[in-house]
Amino acid sequence: MTTAPTATGPMSTRPRATGPVPRRPRPARLATAVAAATALALLAAGPASAGDPTVTDPRIVAHFDLAQGQTPENIALEPDGSANLTWAFARQVVRVDKHGEVTLLAELPDVADPQTPGIGAAVVLGIARALDGTLYVTYATGREETGIWRIGPGGGAPEQIGFFPAGAMPNGLAFDEECGTLYTADSALGRVWSLPVTGGTPTVWAAGPALEATPALPFGANGLKVHDGAVWVSNTARGTLLRIPVKPDESAGPVEIRATGLDFIDDFDFTGHGDTVLAALIESNRVELVRPDGTHRTVLTAADGLDNPTSVAVGGKTVHVTSGAFLDPANPTPDPNLLVAKLKRK
Repeated sequence: MTTAPTATGPMSTRPRATGPVPRRPRPARLATAVAAATALALLAAGPASAGDPTVTDPRIVAHFDLAQGQTPENIALEPDGSANLTWAFARQVVRVDKHGEVTLLAELPDVADPQTPGIGAAVVLGIARALDGTLYVTYATGREETGIWRIGPGGGAPEQIGFFPAGAMPNGLAFDEECGTLYTADSALGRVWSLPVTGGTPTVWAAGPALEATPALPFGANGLKVHDGAVWVSNTARGTLLRIPVKPDESAGPVEIRATGLDFIDDFDFTGHGDTVLAALIESNRVELVRPDGTHRTVLTAADGLDNPTSVAVGGKTVHVTSGAFLDPANPTPDPNLLVAKLKRK
C-alpha cells in the first residue's frame, strides 16, 4: 500500500492537484424520484411563521476546484469564524478564513484500490472540533483505514484512532466533550457508532430501520449532531430527521422521527438553543428551515449559489453552507463553494 505525503503543518492556499474527482453514483430512477419527492415536499412544507429565524444576505466567500477533488463535505467552525472543511475526494482537511483564504491542515493517506460502499473512492467526510482545537474526521475507504482520524491543533499528520469495519461508511461526526465520546453516523450499515475519544474499536450505539438506507438509495444515516441531551441524525434515503435520546447511562433511547419530506437530506445544524434546524438538501439545491413540529420551508436555493449543498454550520449570527457540486455531470459550470449568510433569531 502506498501512502501519499501528509501535511506536516499549515500550508497556505492552493494544495496540489489530486487528479479528476470521481462522481458519486446516481441511484437508479433518481431523476423520477427527485421530481416526485420535490412535489411532495412542496405540498408538505409549512408557510413562513412570524417566529421563524430568518436567513438573509447570502454570499459565496470561497470557490473551489472540482477537478482537484475540492468537494467540501462537512464543516467545523473555529472561534474566530473560520471554517474547517473536509474536501471529500481530495482527502484533505482545510481551513477557510472569513476572507476566503484557504490553508491546508492535513491530508489523509492514499489507499490502493479503495472499496468504499456506494462510492468506490476513498473519501474524508465528517469533521468535529474539540475545545482545544483538535480536529476529528471520518475517513471511508472500504479498507483498514476506514474510521476516525485525529488532527492536532493547527494541523499536521493525521493519526487513526478509530478502527471500523471495512464495510462501514462513517459519515457525520460529533464530539460530546462532556462524556468524551465521538458519535458517528454510518451511511452504509445504517447505524450510529460511539467511540471513546481515546480511540479503539467503536461500539454500535443505535441501529434499526429508521437509520438504514433503502433499495433505491444506498445512503442511510448521514449527518449527525449532539444537541440538548440527544443525538440527532439525518437519513438521506428516507428524507427524515431523527432524534435519539441519550439515557442517563449514556445508552440510546428509542429513535424518534422528528421531520419527514426532507428529500436527499445531507447534514444539518441547529439555529440556537431550541430544536429549529437548518438542513442541506443535496439533490434539490435547497437549505430548509425545519421547525420543532416537523414542518419546514426553503430559505436558500441554487439562485443563492447552492450547488449540491452538503452541510450547514451555525456560528453566532452566521450560517455556513458547503456545496460539493458533484451530482450533475451535465452541469457545464459546477461550483463547489462555501457560502455564508446572516441569521436573525426572533
